[in-house]
Amino acid sequence: MRKIAATYVFPGNGSIIKNGILVCNDKGTILEILDRGANFKEEAGVEFYSGILVPGFVNTHCHLELSHLQNKIPKKEGIGNFLQQIHSLRKTESSSEKVMQISDRKMWAAGIAAVGDISNTDASLPIKAKSKIYYHTFIEVFGFHPTRAERAFLKAQEILSKFEKSRLSASIVPHSGYSVSPELFKKVQQHTFKKESLFCIHNQESKAESAFFLSGTGAIAKHFSDNLNLETNHWQPTEKSSLQSILQFIPKNNQLLLVHNTHTTKEDIEAIKQHRKLADTYFVLCPNSNLFIENEIPNLQLFREEKLNICLGTDSLASNSQLSILQEIQVLQQNFPEIKLDELITWSCLNGARALQIENAFGSFDKGKTPGVNLITGIDFKTMKLRSNAKVKRLL
Repeated sequence: MRKIAATYVFPGNGSIIKNGILVCNDKGTILEILDRGANFKEEAGVEFYSGILVPGFVNTHCHLELSHLQNKIPKKEGIGNFLQQIHSLRKTESSSEKVMQISDRKMWAAGIAAVGDISNTDASLPIKAKSKIYYHTFIEVFGFHPTRAERAFLKAQEILSKFEKSRLSASIVPHSGYSVSPELFKKVQQHTFKKESLFCIHNQESKAESAFFLSGTGAIAKHFSDNLNLETNHWQPTEKSSLQSILQFIPKNNQLLLVHNTHTTKEDIEAIKQHRKLADTYFVLCPNSNLFIENEIPNLQLFREEKLNICLGTDSLASNSQLSILQEIQVLQQNFPEIKLDELITWSCLNGARALQIENAFGSFDKGKTPGVNLITGIDFKTMKLRSNAKVKRLL
């Protein structure tokens, strides 16, 4: 048994506890939280830390397969250049098992307990099978041209079968609204409905995505024609936002993760409400990646006013300097100082666990859970803000 105390305990699903003591067994299962309050005093067998205790982080959006692309792509050159670089580099390089293993271990050390990971192949399977981290793998399909639908979906099914045989959680999902044909969308939609599986999609990450749907122009259209040599004559702009254009292909009752949402508007949110329940819809933010690629950030004021389910992801090392949820919290705190730390912790822990439907084990210090225990130091306790030198240390 371990008794771990800190200046504050953020349980993830309730009020902050000053001088709380977390009681766990040797396997990290939460037994209870003791609230000593003003009566706190040193006790034998209690580990005390100056800082805050939080549950293990949930990285709701990652690309482990792109770990080998760290420092390979220039910053702030827009989504068109980013997609072109990814396409070119993946043709000549592939992520080695060792590189992915290093990323996995660094995420564990950075307090990440669970990950929603995008995969286009089964290359990450051996890492995930041995990892201390819980993974749900989103097996991602591409296929802008209708003729690719059958082949792309069959390939995804083959990869899914390998993950299932290894008893690893996985589901088939579309990459984005602009990279998947209606024919392929329908195949994924039907499969998702039948399996009752998680549905995830990159959403409204750039102005170029909006331009492609509104008028058929912009950096994405140029990427298709110039870099991929794709025939685009079949494409007809919808003159609506990308999200509103594809809602018909998104299952109504499955858990939905919308990733990035940099250009999601109030009108888009209203359209979602007409199509499905917001309670089963999670908005995944990857602010460091958004700043890296487009130098933009989502409209968090709107999202909070609409009381959306917000969670956090790191995206990949192709568009981020490190896979750290603490760094994502810090950049949000810098850009939105009005958001309190406990709200950011909830997004990083419990909301992410709920998004991946693993809240029975992760996300909060509830009795019986094994969420992991992180110590965050470098706190300004007067303002309850992270300092620039804030660090996280995994205790369990």
